[in-house]
Amino acid sequence: MSATVIHLQLKPAEGAPMKPVLSATAITGYGLKDDANAGRSKRQILIIERELLDEFRLPIGDVRENITVQGIRLAGMAAGTRVRVGNVLLEATLDCAPCQFIEDKRPGLRAAMEGKRGTLFRVIAGGEIKVGDVIEVTV
Repeated sequence: MSATVIHLQLKPAEGAPMKPVLSATAITGYGLKDDANAGRSKRQILIIERELLDEFRLPIGDVRENITVQGIRLAGMAAGTRVRVGNVLLEATLDCAPCQFIEDKRPGLRAAMEGKRGTLFRVIAGGEIKVGDVIEVTV
């Protein structure tokens, strides 16, 4: 099972607009360099599938994800599952719970996106992640 990274973005600060980038540096045990969520234990990187954004009629980047992928199902992935993004190894920690930010986009969206707002990962082995990289579940 494999897919492709189609969009990358960083959150420079809490509440700040997301910044689209062509590549990002993943730091082992820390997260993405220059991202406000870096340093957290379970919420280092948020990845969502393009297919889910399409299902909810949301543009890429609208749920403040760091990585948007296409061609793979991550929602509901068991904690501890590992995925490789280019040469970077990530480990799923949990599904991202929809919050008031999501509800403010459209009434009822928070409940509709339960279990589908993206998957949170921590960085096991760092490196560079680029738009166009292959993402695959490792064995």
